[in-house]
Amino acid sequence: MLGSGRAAWPRMAALERVCCPQFPEDTHITTELDPLDRAILALVQRDARLSSESIGSHIGLSASAVQRRMARLRDDGVITAEIAIVDPKRVGRPLTIVVDIEVERERPELIAGLRRWIADQPAIQEAWYVTGDIDYILIVSAKDIDEYESLMTTMVEDNKNVKRFTTRVALGTLKRGLALPLTGSSA
Repeated sequence: MLGSGRAAWPRMAALERVCCPQFPEDTHITTELDPLDRAILALVQRDARLSSESIGSHIGLSASAVQRRMARLRDDGVITAEIAIVDPKRVGRPLTIVVDIEVERERPELIAGLRRWIADQPAIQEAWYVTGDIDYILIVSAKDIDEYESLMTTMVEDNKNVKRFTTRVALGTLKRGLALPLTGSSA
């Protein structure tokens, strides 16, 4: 993978609070989770507003034991954020657009510039560096097609390394989620 880890993403600290890190040095780090940790994570993935008392009553722990475990899960980076999930349509952003990007050359300095640009765009909700015929997949939220077109025009103007991009407009949402399955013996 290209880039120099976190240094290539100046706003990565903010992004890490919202989504899991996607860097090579992070891909094999796991935290051993016992069944109680997994039960806590399953509950807070569904509702992060649950009190320690409520969680404890569901899994048979005291509120203070839940608080200690939650603090450890945060410190270990297992819990990266506790956020509100906002309905895009209710805040005037009804379009979800999937964008495939192919770059011209995979020189580290050009890739770093594109990555910085992507990280700085609030409308880009997710960005994936992928294998195959394309290099990146973006999930973009837009209020209308004009806003999206302006974003893509700026992307091409600011990143001469972008060879082409393909746009797919989501017609409906079948599933959206951030909750991870918590079965098995590792994180």
